[in-house]
Amino acid sequence: MSDSRHYDTVAFDVRDNATMLIFARTTPEGDIDDYLLLMRTVDDDFDESMYIEINENQFGGHNLIREAALMGNTLTLKLYEPAEELGGSSEIVLTFADTPENGTNIERGAFRVLGDTLSGGNA
Repeated sequence: MSDSRHYDTVAFDVRDNATMLIFARTTPEGDIDDYLLLMRTVDDDFDESMYIEINENQFGGHNLIREAALMGNTLTLKLYEPAEELGGSSEIVLTFADTPENGTNIERGAFRVLGDTLSGGNA
């Protein structure tokens, strides 16, 4: 089962112990109406962890994403286990607007956030 989502904005950010990709659907006024945040954290005392947050509902862990594939403006995330937070889906399909800004942010952030789970795609 897949959970499909479409967003108009992609942003990439780096913090002290985390790298993040955020996908957002915005209103005409520029407010965020819906979002999905992918975050990879690294802590000196713990292993690396991946988190997904959808509209303030977060889930994650060490073995969250089994595989990620980026093809054009579509990012597919295959999870190790079905996610209760997604109604039992084991795959998330994200599409985003094909803009130069989104292209730059996904290019800068996909490898840094998804790392070795990124299995294929076109650059």
